Amino acid sequence: MDGKKERATAGRAIVPKAGKVRFTAGRVAAFTCPAGKSIAYLWDSEAPGLGLLARPNGKPTFIFQGSDKGKAIRAVIGLPKDWPIPKAQARAREMQRDIDKGRDPREVKAEKSAADTAKRDAKRADAVTVGEAWARYVEERRPNWRPLTYRDHLAMASPGGELRKRMPGVRTLPGPLVSLMGLRLADLDADAVAAMVAKESKTRPARARLALRMLKAFLRWADLEKDLTGKASPTAASGKKLREAAGKPKVKADYIQREQLATWFDHVRRIQNPVIAAYLQCLLLTGARREELACLKWADVNFQWRGMTIADKVEDSRAVPLTDYVAHLLRNLPRRNEWVFSAGSKSGRLIDGSIAHRQACQAAGLVVTLHGLRRSFKSLSEWLEVPVGVVAQIMGHKASATAEKHYTIRPVDLLRVHHQKIENWILEQAGVTFDPGAIGLRVVGAP
Repeated sequence: MDGKKERATAGRAIVPKAGKVRFTAGRVAAFTCPAGKSIAYLWDSEAPGLGLLARPNGKPTFIFQGSDKGKAIRAVIGLPKDWPIPKAQARAREMQRDIDKGRDPREVKAEKSAADTAKRDAKRADAVTVGEAWARYVEERRPNWRPLTYRDHLAMASPGGELRKRMPGVRTLPGPLVSLMGLRLADLDADAVAAMVAKESKTRPARARLALRMLKAFLRWADLEKDLTGKASPTAASGKKLREAAGKPKVKADYIQREQLATWFDHVRRIQNPVIAAYLQCLLLTGARREELACLKWADVNFQWRGMTIADKVEDSRAVPLTDYVAHLLRNLPRRNEWVFSAGSKSGRLIDGSIAHRQACQAAGLVVTLHGLRRSFKSLSEWLEVPVGVVAQIMGHKASATAEKHYTIRPVDLLRVHHQKIENWILEQAGVTFDPGAIGLRVVGAP
């Protein structure tokens, strides 16, 4: 509706319409409220119910006044600058016809406004792209995600082309979902998703599977949003064919065998950066995830009571023992800032030790990833027949059995008994002799 929104009041007395005149542009422009009065009316002789209202302060306004069963119905049409006289007259006649049909013109106006709003909303929703909805989804869900999850969602839709921080001259690749971001949400169907999966699974199948899982969750979210419901199929990223196209993840089995420990320790301890060397050894001896250990702060380490508080993937944090050799490694690290494994990076902490580790493993003739060190801790503990629940609690694995979840409580000092046993055995197999009371250490057979 042009002009200002119509307003109405009911229950007032009907204002007499004596002195009707034919509305002209001159009469309308010259009409004012006489001095000494708070309100004045001028009524049109051509259109029943059309009037002009003026107050001492303010501009004259077109109004409509009618009567339904003795009850006054009055509504504001708008300012003369927005409503030419013929248009205002047509509107007044339309409102009178509504009354003649037994309908309150204000209700008719409200229904039409609601219908127009719904139509506009539907049109806007039809035009929403996957990228727009994805950005809204990520921002809304961000408080419920861990930082790494949020970062992965951004990367999935990133156009790429940015310089990689740890690989000078190399730029990031577009995210797997980039090809879908420009589509209308209503056009996102199983065929479009299948095309994305078929393309991405050829070069990066793991990322394609992750993208498919994220897209599935996104579509379920969109189906619950009032303005997006029905715009995209919630099952567009589901189905047996898509799962088969994405392929099954290969089971990774890289780990350090018992007879390889001596070689691994020898080459890792030769790494010139003492922070990275200590970090890699601590990964193996604690079974922690790489980011959990990289984010360790000095405030989280208690040398007196021999414990550490590590940020956990499942829970917010977990308490683990501080074993003798790990404590020795940490004591000898420089305290540059709040981070235990400090570095010259922008964040002030070690971001990635995988390059140095790959070089050390290559020299040792081994193929082990950083996560393979965590796998090694679990595998090597099997030699000592340590209770499975103890190892799981140290590593931060979620308990699966009812007894483990609700009945078994192991304090850090009990974990330490087993953890220290594991560390001592690993060092023994590696040929590393370590005296907790001494400052240094030596490797058996070394000069």
